[in-house]
Amino acid sequence: MSLVLDAAAQDLLFREARTANTFTDEPVTDEQVQAIYDLVKYGPTAFNQSPLRITLVRSPEARERLVRHMGEGNRPKTAAAPLVAILSADNEFHEELPELFPHAPQVKDAFFSERPVREGAAALNASLQAAYFIVGVRAAGLAAGPMTGVDFEGLRKEFLDDDHTPLMVVNIGRPGPDAWFPRSPRLPYEQVVTTV
Repeated sequence: MSLVLDAAAQDLLFREARTANTFTDEPVTDEQVQAIYDLVKYGPTAFNQSPLRITLVRSPEARERLVRHMGEGNRPKTAAAPLVAILSADNEFHEELPELFPHAPQVKDAFFSERPVREGAAALNASLQAAYFIVGVRAAGLAAGPMTGVDFEGLRKEFLDDDHTPLMVVNIGRPGPDAWFPRSPRLPYEQVVTTV
């Protein structure tokens, strides 16, 4: 074995973990979400940026508003999931850099004074954080159903503002009956890794 993480943890996080399409009605608590965030916030980003924002959709009214913006195939599972999170990128993340990157607070203005540069950095680093979040959901023993089949502009107008760019919607909960589609193939090592 070349990995330090034991085989059961590897399976929990990657090999056996799947995108869930059905869920039980067991609730996902705020304490579980906080534990997930408190773990994954340590994932690396450029300049220690933290542009990911998580909007938890809990109320029936908010869920109904969200489902209207989902693609047709994603509506039933989003309506039925115990918890849904909207993951977005905060394009004004640079305001926090003096606190998050205290040994070089000048990066806030030196690198991120222009909005287009911030938007690109926010999208990249919030996407990294979103991937950490999905793995964190799995580490909590839950299943995640990340989706990008959504009306992003409608989602932004309904739940966010002009300073936040939606990235994905994630259904969260314990997998229900027939939760999994057949495992799709993955590319082999030889097709992906090149040594120069």
